[in-house]
This record gives sequence, C-alpha cells and structure tokens, in this order.
Amino acid sequence: MSDEIRTIGVLTSGGDAPGMNAAIRAVVRQSIAHGKRVMGIRRGYKGMIEGEFVAMDAHSVSDIIQCGGTILQTARCKEFMTEEGQKKAAMMCRENGVDGVVVIGGDGSYRGAQALANCGIKTIGVPGTIDLDIACTDYTIGFDTAVNTAMQAIDRIRDTSSSHQRCSIIEVMGRHAGYIALSCGLANGAEQIMIPEKYDYDEDRIIRDIIYRRSMGKKHYIIINTEGIGNTDKLAKRIEEETGMEARTTILGYMQRGGSPTARDRVYATIMGAKAVDLLCEGKSNRVVAFKNGAYVDYDIDEALAMQKTISEYGYRVCRNMSKGYGDPIEEV
Repeated sequence: MSDEIRTIGVLTSGGDAPGMNAAIRAVVRQSIAHGKRVMGIRRGYKGMIEGEFVAMDAHSVSDIIQCGGTILQTARCKEFMTEEGQKKAAMMCRENGVDGVVVIGGDGSYRGAQALANCGIKTIGVPGTIDLDIACTDYTIGFDTAVNTAMQAIDRIRDTSSSHQRCSIIEVMGRHAGYIALSCGLANGAEQIMIPEKYDYDEDRIIRDIIYRRSMGKKHYIIINTEGIGNTDKLAKRIEEETGMEARTTILGYMQRGGSPTARDRVYATIMGAKAVDLLCEGKSNRVVAFKNGAYVDYDIDEALAMQKTISEYGYRVCRNMSKGYGDPIEEV
C-alpha cells in the first residue's frame, strides 16, 4: 500500500504556531526516509489553489527546527471554503503529482483537510495551534512556547505592578478558549483569570475582591484576561474609578505566536509530523494525529471534529484556590 503514495505535500494553515517548522522538517525528512518525494505548499490552501508548490529535500529544512513562524507561510482563503475552490485545490495537487498532503494547523485547517479528502486527495492533519483548543488531543504544537512567552511577560509586569502598587490586567490570546490564561494563572499566581469557559461577566465581584484584598494589605493585583472576552481597557478604567487603585492594561497579542519553540514543542512537532507521514505511507487518509493519554495516536477527522473540549475543572479550581491566601469572603470555590 505504501506504493500508492509517491509524493507527499505539506502545508501550514491558519494562525502560525511555534514548532510548525519542526513539524515541516519532520514531514520532509520522514518522507525521504520512506523513499517519497516532498512538495512544500506555500501560503496554505490559498497557495494550493494558486499552484505554489515547491520541491523540498533534506537541505530545504536544515537549520529551521529552532525558528518560530513557518517557512511555508500561511494565509486565510475564502475561495477554499467553496466547493469550486476545493475541487480546484485537489486538481492542483494532481497536476503537481501530489498523492497525499500533511496539513499542519487547527480546527479550521482540519475542516479544509476533510474537504480535500472528500475530493480524493489523501490527507492527514497535525495539530498546530497555540490555543490548545482541538478536542481530540491533549497537546497542540505551539501551546507550550506561547504559555512560556506570556508567563515571562507577566512576570515582568508583576515586578512593576508591585513597585507601583497597581492593578495590572494582561490580555492573552484565546478567542474561544482559555487554556493559555488558565496556565498563566497557575504559573504566574494571578489573583483573577477571565476565561470564556467560566467568566460570568460579573465585574462587581472583581471590584469587591480588589477592595477586600487591599484592606487585608494586598499591594498589587494581577488579572489575566482572554482576548475572546476583551473589554480590558474598560475594566481597567472602572477598577481605577471604583477602587482608587491605579490600573494598567497590557495586551500581549501576537508576540505569543513568535519566538523560538521550546524543547517540548520541538519534540512533539517532530514526532507528530513523522507519524503523519507514516499514516500516509500506510495508505490512510482523512485522519488527524493526536497526543492522548500519554501516547501518539490518530483519529478519523470526522470523529475528531465532532468532539467537544472542556477546560480542566480541577485545574481551574486549583487556580482559584491559589489566590485565596488573603482570605476570600466573597465566594467559595
């Protein structure tokens, strides 16, 4: 069955994530180890439609494992969301001799891979997103680097917040998912985290908590907010007006996407990229690679997309409990 695949394509799609280059490198070199040709597809599905295929070899991916971003670049593509666009993408794969494609990205990228598979091109998805919001996997490439980047920034903000006795609200990435905020809440010892899965939009509770903690001698206050909730500047203004405590905001933004990937991201990306190639060489398609319960596994894309992911209840409870050292008469967790 391995003879059915002669040329493997690889692309990155959606938001970039640290570790994507390590995954690209793994796909290329594992393909070569299987005796396959490799074609890189620039700018994701947009580049696929526009025929941006480039031959890759071992030298093409030298000295990229430590680099952030993606050497293949990425782009949004509305045309690929249409049936006509998907058929055109599949046609371009065939014209360039590509039998199977490894798609590195998030849920949206997986839906694209699913559509491509329905057009007759073998596809395997690899989870690359800093948001950790893919339900079928316990880990996504880029998450660890993003959390470490945010953690280090928040540590620095805490230093100046303490010096000036301020309330600091730091907004981290996560449109619909609070995994970065939760991890930073635990790692940075934040007084409050605001995540889409749990936030009740009760600003009065936060105001009361700040006032109470100040009365107990707390000199500064750290709030980690998720971009999906937003309202960061307005909250800071209200806190300052109603508590008398100086409040400042910091939006970390896209700095969380960049930077050299951590060892964890490099290792996971390498193994996941290699496994994707192995699956294609076994004749499999419409699958996604995942890390589940301590093992590298794969799922049918349809099954993976149907799964629902929830925040760790215990992790959230611990995060809240860690901030209760000054006492908290307002709420119990």
